Amino acid sequence: GELKKAKYKSRPIYKGVWGHVWFFNNHDGHNAAVKNVIGGKQAAVLVPTTILAEQHLTTFRDRLADYPVEVDVLSRFRTGREQDEVIRRLKDGKIDLIIGTHRLIQKDVEFKDLGLLVIDEEQQFGVLHKESIQKLRETVDVLTMTATPIPRTLHMSLMGARDMSIINTPPRDRLPVRTEIAAFDEDLIVEAVMREIDRGGQVYFVHNRVQTIEGMASYLRDLLPDIRIDIGHGQMPERQLEDVMLRFLDGAIDVLVCSMIIESGLDIPNVNTIIINRADRFGLAQLYQLRGRVGRSNHRAYAYLLIPPDRSITPIARRRLGAIQEFTDLSSGYMLAMRDLESRGAGNILGAEQHGHMLAVGFNLYSRLLRDAVRRVKGEEPEHEFEPSIEVKVDAYIPNSYVQDNDMKIDIYKRIRDAESLDAVDELAQDLRDRFGRVPRQVETLLDVQAVRLICRRIGVRRVGGSGGFVEAEFAPGKEPKPSQLKRVLATCDHPLEFDSRGGLLVRFKASKERRAALALSRKVLKHFEACGKFS
Repeated sequence: GELKKAKYKSRPIYKGVWGHVWFFNNHDGHNAAVKNVIGGKQAAVLVPTTILAEQHLTTFRDRLADYPVEVDVLSRFRTGREQDEVIRRLKDGKIDLIIGTHRLIQKDVEFKDLGLLVIDEEQQFGVLHKESIQKLRETVDVLTMTATPIPRTLHMSLMGARDMSIINTPPRDRLPVRTEIAAFDEDLIVEAVMREIDRGGQVYFVHNRVQTIEGMASYLRDLLPDIRIDIGHGQMPERQLEDVMLRFLDGAIDVLVCSMIIESGLDIPNVNTIIINRADRFGLAQLYQLRGRVGRSNHRAYAYLLIPPDRSITPIARRRLGAIQEFTDLSSGYMLAMRDLESRGAGNILGAEQHGHMLAVGFNLYSRLLRDAVRRVKGEEPEHEFEPSIEVKVDAYIPNSYVQDNDMKIDIYKRIRDAESLDAVDELAQDLRDRFGRVPRQVETLLDVQAVRLICRRIGVRRVGGSGGFVEAEFAPGKEPKPSQLKRVLATCDHPLEFDSRGGLLVRFKASKERRAALALSRKVLKHFEACGKFS
């Protein structure tokens, strides 16, 4: 109530209500920006396109109409004189919340007291763009939002260099977008458009070549003579593009033939069908972002990914399209980003590459060095990890008769390697049975090897080896069990054990000469050590 009564100049009246958030539903970026402004700081929202900037401006002004918060925008939709006036008021502190495109990170833009930067659609900005705005104020907090983080950003979060929050709960009554990959076909286009128009909706038709977009629009007008069709792309004059988008928002246009300009964050609930021409030319994140432009209400939405009927597409494009069709569940952007990270690499935290491996030291070593450095910065001791060596000679692999696709086979190997618990190993085995049928002996052995490795890692065993009917488990220095723990192991384990403490603790036990049986026994014996308590 006090906030509504306050005038703009009486900021002290509402400085103390930092902890109250009563404005928005699920838009964390808006929540954070408003909390920052209420706390007496300026906030900036950086967006990749002018259309998205105007949409944010409208949303913020509508929601803050009853409160003494000054909101403005800085983009190429404003004249030079208007931009100069906004920059002056921003420097004087007369604007609380500014929304802007790349114009916001130019050298002539200054803030009086910037407290928070929100970067919307983070994957659209380069490293230099994101670093330059942080130089405006060393103490600025940064919140980046994206459905599909670039590999570099995702990896930095996984390593602990940046905090990460994942929103997996979709809005109420939201339905997944039905995705179909099809050859370019006139009948399919007519059917998809007419079905959407008949239920009162609108359609995006994405054609990402500005040179031929007029021809495609003419083709569609001939195909659909009674449908209102217009064009929108980033190379149009500002006012013309603004006029087209406003008419589309008002429902005066049925089908918008457009470029990738609609990719970033547009929220038009009445548009529930998108047709993407030459979908094989788009990246995985681009396809996911484009599909996200529809299905923003409680109506079933449709996405048609059109490919040429008269030519074959590349294997890489085929895998991308397969992935986008596989991940149709709501909030599956994180899984797609992880798939992108696996395929393109993590990039360089110290350079401008947003994807690619660290060639000098290797990816795994780079990740470990980065994780240790982050722990040191946080005042924590680096983890001294070791990888147990399993030296039991067994047939542990995925046979071609079980999984024929090489890419899928590599993915399964990665999943086995990345399993971090025995439950995860068991769940993976169940998943393999569901997808490919009964698990063959070689794959069961491969899973057993990973299970033994996980137990060894937890109890400090650095090597498990077998020969001549015996198995040996060698503990790493400083990881040996205490005498009291050994007594508990001997009391619970029904298999005879021998101990050798020369040069470190070595546990030896007799096992079957059948190698897989020896591996299974190793798992059983080591489980007794794990159950006896924490090790030093």
